[in-house]
Amino acid sequence: QVQLVESGGGLVQAGGSLTLSCVDSGWDFRFKSLGWFCQAPGKQRELVAFITSAGSTTYAASVKGRFTISRDNAKNTVYLQMANLKPEDTAVYYCNFYPPASNPWGQGTQVTVSS
Repeated sequence: QVQLVESGGGLVQAGGSLTLSCVDSGWDFRFKSLGWFCQAPGKQRELVAFITSAGSTTYAASVKGRFTISRDNAKNTVYLQMANLKPEDTAVYYCNFYPPASNPWGQGTQVTVSS
């Protein structure tokens, strides 16, 4: 089991941008599909986007056209570029393998969008 470490969250005004990063300490990062997930207060954790080992991407309908997931295999890092942020994007954002299966969740990074 590998724990991934997220960073890059913060407070931003509506319409602003943030880029989240997630570092994987495992040796087989390049072979894994990775996902970004979010959990808003009182809601279940849900998938935001994922990227396969080949670089194919899939997005939730709510973020399509605003968020971009990418990966750098040389740095064992997956990114989530977030643009045109909305107050409803406020949540704790996590990364994990996709699907997560039994891999543990990290602490996540808080994103707060003010109106």
